[in-house]
Amino acid sequence: MDRTEALLKRRLNDDNEILYPDFEEMWGRMEQAGHAGTVSRTDAGAPAPRRHRSWRKFTIAASLSALLVAVPVYAAVQYDWGILLRDRGGVQAALAQNLGQPLGQTITKDGVTLTLHTALTDENRTVILYSLDVGADRESGMWNIQGMSLKDAKGNGDEMEYNYQQWDEKNQRYNGYFESNWTPDQETVKVSLTAERIESYSQQEVDLNLDTDSPQQQSFPVNRDGLESFSVQPFKEGNERLMLSTAAVFNNSEAKDLAFPQIIAYRDGELVSNSQSGAFGKPGDNGEYTSLQYYKPDDVPKADTVYKLSYTKLERNIDGPWTFDLELSKKKMADATIKTALDLPLEAGDTDNRIEQMVVTPTQIRVSVRSKAKFAELPYVNYTLEVDGRKLEGGAWYSTTGDRDLTTLRFERPADLEITKTTSMTLIGKYKVTRHEDDKTPLQLTNISSEKQTLIRETGGIPVQWTYYMQGADLYVETKSDDPHFGGVNQTHIGIGKDRILGKIVTVNFRGEGNNHSIDVYKDFKGTEAAIYMFFYSTNEPDKETRVQLQP
Repeated sequence: MDRTEALLKRRLNDDNEILYPDFEEMWGRMEQAGHAGTVSRTDAGAPAPRRHRSWRKFTIAASLSALLVAVPVYAAVQYDWGILLRDRGGVQAALAQNLGQPLGQTITKDGVTLTLHTALTDENRTVILYSLDVGADRESGMWNIQGMSLKDAKGNGDEMEYNYQQWDEKNQRYNGYFESNWTPDQETVKVSLTAERIESYSQQEVDLNLDTDSPQQQSFPVNRDGLESFSVQPFKEGNERLMLSTAAVFNNSEAKDLAFPQIIAYRDGELVSNSQSGAFGKPGDNGEYTSLQYYKPDDVPKADTVYKLSYTKLERNIDGPWTFDLELSKKKMADATIKTALDLPLEAGDTDNRIEQMVVTPTQIRVSVRSKAKFAELPYVNYTLEVDGRKLEGGAWYSTTGDRDLTTLRFERPADLEITKTTSMTLIGKYKVTRHEDDKTPLQLTNISSEKQTLIRETGGIPVQWTYYMQGADLYVETKSDDPHFGGVNQTHIGIGKDRILGKIVTVNFRGEGNNHSIDVYKDFKGTEAAIYMFFYSTNEPDKETRVQLQP
């Protein structure tokens, strides 16, 4: 496999290497709370749900093609799904117990065949396993299915749905996984599964003469495949971190929706991995596609490192809709499902967050937590479910359009784990992050110039270093602390009231990752003095833990 194919395969199949903050949700919540002005807007194969739905949205005229829909096959057929279900122990267990519903529907269009094999429907989710056979077109690039969505007869579905696929070398096809939060509200229901289009991609590279020693923004003309230009601004944090802030300008909206531009570094011809998760897709001031990527300076010595712009190019599109009419049933799963109403604080003394329900199905365990806080953000970063002494790692899912005050903790159920109503179950939260909005005293910046100046100020009892300087016409303000208990300043502003000036956030930090370095920039700043405020800051308690017994 050549390196560009490997890069694209990593993007489509191993998307968990890159974290995408939900900027739309983040800015929306800040705006509602008066914290921002108007702003434009996990192993391989298990991407986070929100990003696949908004990766790319574009339409290309459909080509004429033959459409073949096969009669459903009712005999259960066992397929080797390879590593597709490696982290889906509950799905594997349900299949092994013959709880899956055979589908056997096929659509062939322009020589490409999409087949639905099996559905699993319970109180927690609906899973559909499919395969994609692209025939001789395998060599034309990597393939992906866009806009896969499940709706009932009334058009109801759920925003929390996603799909991914992996290449199956043995069977020379793609194996696919679709999951939706939507579940039938009755035993049997008619639904439609629709895919907007099926596409193939290639990975393109453009040489960049990038000087990472310069703090200036460096622009590079591209002028191909709808990508007009690409700019990079390096930020060095001593020998600890090199952050590359990038912005891509497009002259084609379709290309903007699918290109996923990013920096690729090669050292002596070998691909260099990012040192930490990046952030991709935040809109720039003028609609640019911006991103942040990180390297360790020692990994990319100037003399031995070559930088390239890598982006995805659409090679072929088979427009849809590709629609399957199905009748799904959760009858097989119902007898093995346990629903428990709860009313427990997430930790002693917590009046904002209460555990209100647990649902155990053959495939997954979900614990729902309702929050009364202004920001429905659970205080702990990491969650584990201890079942009869066995620990299951889970994650938090936040809704952006449904019940925004409800957070769901999800734990995949191992194939060999038996659970009854008397099984001992304890929810464990670790690494507490607390948000503070109590510090409203401004920091006075004086003698602002191109020379970096640093002030030390105690925030929440922790010394925090504030550094400010002019770079060209722009004022930069950086905050960080050597104390790992300081989580960071989220955003700053100059002045108060309706005339306040918001700092544009350059960095994006993730809760609990241990990095508290933040950078804000004030474009076209005038003057030599400023009173700067913070909206809020956070503190970390890495060793803090809560334990809540859900079942005796």
